[in-house]
Amino acid sequence: MRLALLTDLHANREAFAACLAHAHAHKADQFAFTGDFVGYGADPAWVVQTVMDYVARGALAVQGNHDFSVTHETRPQMHFEAREVIEWTRGQLNPEQMAFLSALPLTRELERMLFVHASAHDPVKWEYVTGLDPAERSLRAAKKRMVFSGHVHTPALYRRADDGRMGSHVPVPGTRIAIAPQHQYLVIPGAVGQPRDGNSAACYAMYDDSARELVYYRIPYDHGAAARRVIAAGLPIVFAMRLIEGI
Repeated sequence: MRLALLTDLHANREAFAACLAHAHAHKADQFAFTGDFVGYGADPAWVVQTVMDYVARGALAVQGNHDFSVTHETRPQMHFEAREVIEWTRGQLNPEQMAFLSALPLTRELERMLFVHASAHDPVKWEYVTGLDPAERSLRAAKKRMVFSGHVHTPALYRRADDGRMGSHVPVPGTRIAIAPQHQYLVIPGAVGQPRDGNSAACYAMYDDSARELVYYRIPYDHGAAARRVIAAGLPIVFAMRLIEGI
């Protein structure tokens, strides 16, 4: 099975469409979407409906913190601009799309794999996994060989060896990474809709469970068009600038 892993779509139609096209061209036969389908971007209805269509055909999806916020009372921890987009997004989604986001699970399992937006240690706390300690907490809680998550908007890969030692790897786009069956891995593909590592190209990854190989991809797309949509929708200009600058 060639599994396409997409996370943090953030209502970015152009980036999402580009990643889907690339994944289909590279013969993905399963898709997993690990949350944050809305927020920041200008096309939440199109993005959510597309995810719904894929799920109806067998794709996996879990809930992210922005998806949760749209369907619940806005959390005070969110900064002002993000709350503004969340409130605007509620007016863009139809009842079926809102119900879909609300019903999404925090985690999904498939054989030896677990899917979660943030940390498997306590999914609803939305912990940022940005180092070895939080990565180890997530892996220990997951108890699966492969854990796929998002939330941090930067591609990353962590490994817990069979003797318990932790390690990290900075993935190089397009490079095949061999997955050792005796180790446990935490895969963070990076954000489709709003990368934050100084590179405006969209991120996603592909895992081949037969070949036991993982590949991270960077997909150029028309981020200028996506930024103009944000401005045209009257959303905070900072989110348009982030698409241009990749931060």
